[in-house]
Amino acid sequence: MSELTHFNAQGRAKMVDVSDKQDSVRTARATTSVLLNKTIYEQIKEGTNKKGDVFAVAQVAGIMAAKNTSQIIPMCHPLALSGVDIEFQWTIDKEKNHFEVLITVEVKTKGPTGVEMEALTAASATALTIYDMCKAAGKEMIIGPTMLLQKTGGKSGDYARS
Repeated sequence: MSELTHFNAQGRAKMVDVSDKQDSVRTARATTSVLLNKTIYEQIKEGTNKKGDVFAVAQVAGIMAAKNTSQIIPMCHPLALSGVDIEFQWTIDKEKNHFEVLITVEVKTKGPTGVEMEALTAASATALTIYDMCKAAGKEMIIGPTMLLQKTGGKSGDYARS
């Protein structure tokens, strides 16, 4: 059985010491989606949402979330991120009244620990911001699934969802 890394000798939570880990370039890509109604889709596409440009605000929220992940996820280390990119892609089936926006986030850093949590947090905050900005036009939106697509760098090596 492996030793638990996030507990001290008293069995209390601790943040792992990464000072001896080697810096490497690390990336992570995460995704989530928001399923929404036709009215919300049209508001986003036409820029008529009363709260403003939905994707612009959601993109800024996602970037801010990535930069502040260590403030909301207790065992995450504060990281100097070198890049955060958020993309939106529509999946539309008008016959089935299916309107879904796919959110993909890529986060990069050079440091002793990975950026998976930053990518996942950014994806989640981006989706939640879309919900917040659009809830007046329909609260039945569905967020998710949210998942890590891939990560590179570090001792554990690369990962890609199959």
